[in-house]
This record gives sequence, structure tokens and C-alpha cells, in this order.
Amino acid sequence: MTSASATPRSDAALLERLRHIDTASLSDANKVLHVLPSSIRPLITGLRMAGRAVTATANGDLMSVLAALEISGDGDVLVVSSADSGGAVSGELFGTEAFRRGMAGVVIDGWSRDSAALRRLGLPFYSRGVTPKAPPAVKVPEIQTTVTIGDVEVHPGDILVGDDDGIIVGTIAEFEAIVDAAEAIQTREKALRISIENGHSLFDTLNFTEHRDRLIAGLDSKLTFDG
Repeated sequence: MTSASATPRSDAALLERLRHIDTASLSDANKVLHVLPSSIRPLITGLRMAGRAVTATANGDLMSVLAALEISGDGDVLVVSSADSGGAVSGELFGTEAFRRGMAGVVIDGWSRDSAALRRLGLPFYSRGVTPKAPPAVKVPEIQTTVTIGDVEVHPGDILVGDDDGIIVGTIAEFEAIVDAAEAIQTREKALRISIENGHSLFDTLNFTEHRDRLIAGLDSKLTFDG
């Protein structure tokens, strides 16, 4: 299946690395990365998503979602703007087709349905909630344009990385610039967690006391880990 994204397949190695990094570590590596609204939640917990955006503006209708799905392929994330509609713009059949195409996930700024069937698929699937009602399919499709979700613009070909904490959006260049740092953060925090589980105090690794005292004294300071 051919991807609709203009992003070259040379990004495959980056996407594979991003699938193993949690969004918290990515956010810590670059705190200005865009995060989608927290009200957009995964239907299935425990999954990770990393892929390229294929966008659709639903306009209270199913045609844009179908048109975007038709051109999506391996490694793509279908991103649907549908916050102005009370109907579910994706469900069991759309999700099953996305799974068949090897897509990385589906993100809906709006509603979905057939949640039990979607959970059985095991495909990363995000929406604001569920409803049994679906809109009609009568409008001219609007796809592969910039969509705004909350205060975040998502462009076709952007990278979306998601897990249970939420979804981060950025360009290939933005993620390439931080992937090494994010991996290092994740490795360090795993080691610190294991150390704490083995009886060592978190405060043995933090400059908390010095940092607090400098803040009280009105001095510049930064909280850091020694581990």
C-alpha cells in the first residue's frame, strides 16, 4: 500500500526509534513540542504509536474520513478534525481497514464508535469519546490540508507519537533533533526507578536541597539529577 504522506521512507528508522520512546521523555527532551489536547484519549491502553499524518476535515460527514483512509498506508496515522460534530466519524469497519493497511494509528478530534471491536483490533486509536450515532456521507471530501486540534496545527506528513499519556506532534526535523536526548532520558529514568525500587532514595540523586535553598535566596537555579 502506498502512503499518501510526502515524507520519504528514509524516516522508517526514526519512526522505529520513536515507537520505543515514551511521550514524557520526548517532552522532557524538548518542552516546546506540541501536545494534542488531553481530552483525546486512547481506546486501548498500553500501546505506542508513531507515524506520519494523513489529515481529514470531517465537516460533520464521513466522506473526508473515507477519502483520507483510501490514500493511507503503512506507517501513516489518520488524523481527523471533527470536533464540531456529535457523530462518530470512525468505527469498526474504518478501523479494520486501517489495520489491514498497516497504518500506525487513528487520531480523531471528535467521536468514534464500535469501541469493543476497535479494542480487539489492537490498533492505536484515539478519540474524545464514543457515541453510536454516525453522520451522513454526502459532502465533498477535504483531505491533506492543515488541521487545527486544540491550539495545535497538524500538517500532512507531520510525525505523531502517542502512548497512554497523550500525543506529541512535530516535524521530522524536530524529532530527529531530540531522539538521542529522549532515549538518554528514558534510559536514565529507568535506571533511577530501578534504584529506588531497590531501596535508594530519590533525593540521593537530586540536588533538591541546594536548589531549594538557592530559590529561597533569590538565585538562579535548576533542579538536576546526579544519576
